[in-house]
Amino acid sequence: MSSISKLSASGFANSATNSRSTTRSSQQPMCCVDLRKRTAGFGNPISSSKLTVGTNHPIKASLVVRCSKNDGNGSAVKKTTLHDLYEKEGQSPWYDNLCRPVTDLIPLIESGVRGVTSNPAIFQKAISTSSAYNDQFRELVQSGKDIESAYWELVVKDIQDACKLFEAIYDETDGADGYVSVEVSPRLADDTENTIEAAKWLHKWVNRSNVYIKIPATAPCIPSIKEVIALGISVNVTLIFSLARYEAVIDAYLDGLEASGLDDLSRVTSVASFFVSRVDSLVDKMLEKIGTPAALDLRGKAANAQAGLAYQLYQKKFSGPRWEALVKKGAKKQRLLWASTSVKNPAYPDTLYVAPLIGPDTVSTMPDQALLAFLDHGSVARTIDSNVSEAEGIYSALEKLGIDWGYVGSQLELEGVDSFKKSFDSLLDSLQEKANSLKLVNL
Repeated sequence: MSSISKLSASGFANSATNSRSTTRSSQQPMCCVDLRKRTAGFGNPISSSKLTVGTNHPIKASLVVRCSKNDGNGSAVKKTTLHDLYEKEGQSPWYDNLCRPVTDLIPLIESGVRGVTSNPAIFQKAISTSSAYNDQFRELVQSGKDIESAYWELVVKDIQDACKLFEAIYDETDGADGYVSVEVSPRLADDTENTIEAAKWLHKWVNRSNVYIKIPATAPCIPSIKEVIALGISVNVTLIFSLARYEAVIDAYLDGLEASGLDDLSRVTSVASFFVSRVDSLVDKMLEKIGTPAALDLRGKAANAQAGLAYQLYQKKFSGPRWEALVKKGAKKQRLLWASTSVKNPAYPDTLYVAPLIGPDTVSTMPDQALLAFLDHGSVARTIDSNVSEAEGIYSALEKLGIDWGYVGSQLELEGVDSFKKSFDSLLDSLQEKANSLKLVNL
């Protein structure tokens, strides 16, 4: 990946288990692992109104996510905290980024990454800042492709190539993991029927068993999710910011499975992408506007508290007679996926949206910052439901202060959709400019 360009194909650079050591050995590269214990509860990332935090761990530029297949003595791949996440706690670590060369994902897979998510913003950055797409784009323009068609050609190639890399994980887990996500056009966020058609078209074009078609959890797209699931297409439901909308997403998944008419539901899977850090970004501003000590003391706690309650909802909805009837047909739970896991406030611990959200049957998709931080000094333990009463208390305390969770969810959804639309439109504009320059050169 362009943002992990320091990766080399030969091995994991040593970040040293002891972060104070800078000694490295070219013969025996080490994994980026530090299992020093950190407190990861809902209520203590921040101390009082001064917004001070515990020790943060700056990631040095030399830290890279790579692990050698051998350490010079013929031994097996070294385990990282990402391996421990999956093997000990049942959480799948995914990578929230994709660009060329896609083979840069190989060392990430070796280090424990089990899937990839992408979105219009990720592709906007990848395609507009890299020359790796130029040759294919030039061929597409010269063959007469319009700009948006060329965009999808570029994207689908990356998705297909990434799916191939994760195919072994998909097969080993019998379709439970190893997915690569690609999103329908963000311009369709308010269009039920065209979202369904776009999902069918994109799924057929990519033509890989381990692709997730991403559909936003907007009100108009909830029926789309049901219909796409009913067609047997696996879906990553994205841009979920509230408990109410999350429950609607679960119901759409269950409704879709029931409406499918399939005798074997085992190959229809889904994840529900519940966004985290953006919640704190908005709620913190609201708390600072309130300005009381009680309000200020709740900064940095809203997102993980709501996420903890989402996990409780997940456990409730995927149990009981309705769910058991679907299990008999091979249905798999729609896993919760923690998205927006990078820390937006530099005053907060850099694993704030990863460490407190560890639990079985979940996914954590991490961009570079969060992934590198967790590899360097993350600790692995089940935390997602370690203190449910505390999460409930924080959620209620915020309501009593006047925080309207319905408003928070609606506002963040609007911002999320708008952000992806702007990224999509900006990229198409950039590609049009590039196409114009190519035509000028050809003249």
